[in-house]
Amino acid sequence: MRPDLTKETSVTTTGSATASLPPHKRRVLGLFRPYRRSLLFVAALVAASSLVSLVNPFLIREIMDEALPKGRTGLLSLLALGMIVISVATSTFNVWQTHVSARVGQLVMHDLRTAVYAHLQRMSLAFFTRTRTGEVQSRIAHDIGGMQVTVTTTATALVSDLTIVVATTTAMLLLDWRLTIASMVMLPAFVWVSRHVGDERRVITRERQRHFADLTSMVQESLSVSGIMLGHTMGRSRSLADSFADESRKLTAIEVRASTAGLWYQSTIWVVMASMPAVIYWVAGLAAGGGPALSLGSLVAFTTLQQALFRPAQRLLTIGIDIQSSLELFARIFEYLDLPVDVAEPEHPVVPKELRGEVCLHGVGFSYAGAARPTLEGVDVRVPAGGSLAVVGETGSGKTTLSYLIPRLYDASSGSVTIDGCDVRDLSFDTLAAAVGVVSQETYLFHATVADNLRFAKPDATDEELYAAARIAHIHDYVTALPDGYDTVVGERGYRFSGGEKQRLAIARAILRDPPVLVLDEATSALDTQTEQAVQAAIDAASAGRTTITVAHRLSTVRDADEIVVLDKGRVAERGTHHELLALGGQYATLIDRDTRLAAV
Repeated sequence: MRPDLTKETSVTTTGSATASLPPHKRRVLGLFRPYRRSLLFVAALVAASSLVSLVNPFLIREIMDEALPKGRTGLLSLLALGMIVISVATSTFNVWQTHVSARVGQLVMHDLRTAVYAHLQRMSLAFFTRTRTGEVQSRIAHDIGGMQVTVTTTATALVSDLTIVVATTTAMLLLDWRLTIASMVMLPAFVWVSRHVGDERRVITRERQRHFADLTSMVQESLSVSGIMLGHTMGRSRSLADSFADESRKLTAIEVRASTAGLWYQSTIWVVMASMPAVIYWVAGLAAGGGPALSLGSLVAFTTLQQALFRPAQRLLTIGIDIQSSLELFARIFEYLDLPVDVAEPEHPVVPKELRGEVCLHGVGFSYAGAARPTLEGVDVRVPAGGSLAVVGETGSGKTTLSYLIPRLYDASSGSVTIDGCDVRDLSFDTLAAAVGVVSQETYLFHATVADNLRFAKPDATDEELYAAARIAHIHDYVTALPDGYDTVVGERGYRFSGGEKQRLAIARAILRDPPVLVLDEATSALDTQTEQAVQAAIDAASAGRTTITVAHRLSTVRDADEIVVLDKGRVAERGTHHELLALGGQYATLIDRDTRLAAV
């Protein structure tokens, strides 16, 4: 079972090793908890490989001190065979270790990706209206991608190198404690250097990921179909290319800084490490004058162990730097996972016995964050099951916002929205999706076939159901006339189709779901007059027995609604039928008069 990554997790251990870690580090360790058995297996392989490899220096000592000087060819053959067996065993352990650790690392990456994506799917429309799409993409692609090396190899390398360091140090102490102390004298300085470099790289990582997000947003916005059209028609293609080059240049400079941060410090470490064999020979020579000297074989074995120690020690220092850098990436991911869900699914949703489609708004108010005044105030509306309501008003009067509250894209700030007497906040998202179908003024189609776009509403729909929905939306004949018919790829955001054709596909997609409530937000706004009349007739036919709520700017589409509500600055200014409102001579009559004059131009 995957861990709940939206909450802080920690690894349960027999001791208190993780209890003293900062919360974010415990949370990172918690990502590996579901795979602890695999990690224990990896640890066992690492320990076996490390311990087996330590035998080699002692075999070398025996070859140097016994087999070669005394001409014992049998012993020499046995010791040489032992070295070969150890090499085979070590390689085998390493292959299995790499395979299992890579699998665990990729599973952790999978958990992170899917957790972030699933959590973002739960976020309300408000989050996406204030967040750049490129920023979201950068978190999933670049931030999680940037962790790949750390997650897939660092844990194994950390265990492996720690085991080697401990075992090698023990073996060195057994050979000569004085030379071991001489080998370790610079270790504290190395640790300080690595921490200093790690802090520096962590700051650079934060800056680099921010520039990655900016670059991703620029690509997503300017290289979309809409962005290309805007750039070409505004004559900004060259300036966009220059802006991209400037941003890329900044990113290049940061990448160079990231690659070279602490380079001189680490170079110094390498020089010291390379010099240590000479130091050991010097110390061994001095020690020989004041006590028993090491045998040649023991000295060779010790320097072999020393070189075997410095490589993992250096890797540990590098791993420490990488971990500090990756903590910034984890922080950015956890930042998204910790975003509060302002439109949350109820823990114990109400299950209505029947979805008839009665929609009521009781004293509904709504305010966007940071808005100077409420978008909706005290709205009371009732639409009986199977009835039709039209919502009209000037731009900015709150029409579209009202339509968003019914499928619960936003939650009302005050009052309640109910379907068949159930508050929408008490219904599960699946129940709401089955109850309310939405056709918005901004039609969105995936870069897929016509059939796939329609089946997004109902994945198990038969071809006959697709054709029936398309006929109602007056798009079936057009689609079948295409060379590939329903297998035609619509292109990015449906740009291979005209605005009216896309809108009719969206209407067909909503009809395919067959919801009891249909919300049409300027659904015919992109249609020419002739097509509008045909589609409106089809919508009228599809609305039979279905509750229909139409948000309209073009008032010719709402004349036959059972009730028309006129919004003015978020309040219900007028309500009634088309004829009643005309007779009233108020705002609706003014809107109709303006529509008529514009149509005559």
